[in-house]
Formats: sequence, C-alpha cells, structure tokens
Amino acid sequence: MRLPRDMSGADLAKKLKIYGYEVTRQTGSHMRLTTDLNGQHHITIPQHTSLRTGTLSAILADVAGHFKVDRQEVIQKIF
Repeated sequence: MRLPRDMSGADLAKKLKIYGYEVTRQTGSHMRLTTDLNGQHHITIPQHTSLRTGTLSAILADVAGHFKVDRQEVIQKIF
C-alpha cells in the first residue's frame, strides 16, 4: 500500500489514537505524542499541512518498531 501524499501532521496525530497516542505538548510547529501501551513511547510530528513521504515513513517505522509489528501492518491499520 502506498503512503498518502497529502497527510497533514494533525491528521496523522488523529489516526495514531488507534495505538493510544495522545498529544502531550506542542512547541512551535511540532507536536509530541505519547503512548503508554507496550511501555511509554514518544514521537514528534511536524504540524505541517502536508508531510513529506520520508518523514511520514520514518514516523510509521518508529511506531511499528515500538509495537514490534511490520510497518505495512501499521499502514493498513491506520489508512
């Protein structure tokens, strides 16, 4: 499955609620999300109107690594 080209940071933050991520703070144009599932984990997402595909891919790979699943599983679950 291909990554969406028009995903904003705010939209990604909403979709990551499936994995228990909540916005814990925002500094400037970046949001920090935290989950307590499988231990505590933090990710930082730029709040841009359109995320670059490399940035989106790296964030999803980080989430997949924390939950010990394949990145494709994360992509299928949230998109």
